[in-house]
Amino acid sequence: MEFRHVTTWIFDLDNTLYAPEVRLFAQIEQRMTAFVMRELRVTKAEADRLRNHYWRKHGTTLAGLMAEHGVDPLPYLREVHDIDFSALTPDPELAGLIAALPGRKIVHTNGDSAYAARVLDHRGLAVFDAIHGVEEADFHPKPDPRAYAAVLSAEGFDPAQAAMFEDDPRNLAVPHQLGMRTILVGPGRHGPDELAQDHDHGPHVHHRTGDLGAFLRGLAAGGGPGKI
Repeated sequence: MEFRHVTTWIFDLDNTLYAPEVRLFAQIEQRMTAFVMRELRVTKAEADRLRNHYWRKHGTTLAGLMAEHGVDPLPYLREVHDIDFSALTPDPELAGLIAALPGRKIVHTNGDSAYAARVLDHRGLAVFDAIHGVEEADFHPKPDPRAYAAVLSAEGFDPAQAAMFEDDPRNLAVPHQLGMRTILVGPGRHGPDELAQDHDHGPHVHHRTGDLGAFLRGLAAGGGPGKI
């Protein structure tokens, strides 16, 4: 598959535009658990179980809390994203590689856009044309088709001329159906469940890479799995 036709490049945020080893999301998970404990008046063990259950069933913990408990999303998002960003470091090479991609560059995250902006700032990735958080999708998270429809409606691009980068292969199924090129970054995980390196994700994952920068360098050089 070539990428010469791609004019819209969509990137997930967490564990895609920074390495999972940074463990930024581990901080968020701790704050999610504390929120669930307080709001639902359950033990830590039960809060962890519910958090993971909702992540598997609804796409995110927040979606489950909204659907099953009527939780107000805005206070939740403010609280769980009030974390320490100091583990993130600028990546000027990645910034240059993304900036050099021909066409529009978009972040589509299940977090909120204010949090995404802080992550991008700490990573030195001020190269994106738009950020779409869960609030811009009316709180419908990936892999809900309504999340992608919201981004498509707002940005007006042709999905057949788009590519999407994600760390959760579930979130690439709808982009594949829409005609996008799909790239899994990292080994892949289904919500809280880590997947084996050799896991067969299915035909909706067109490419896999353990190194986003290396993949983009391959595209820029006209080698690797595709060329632009």
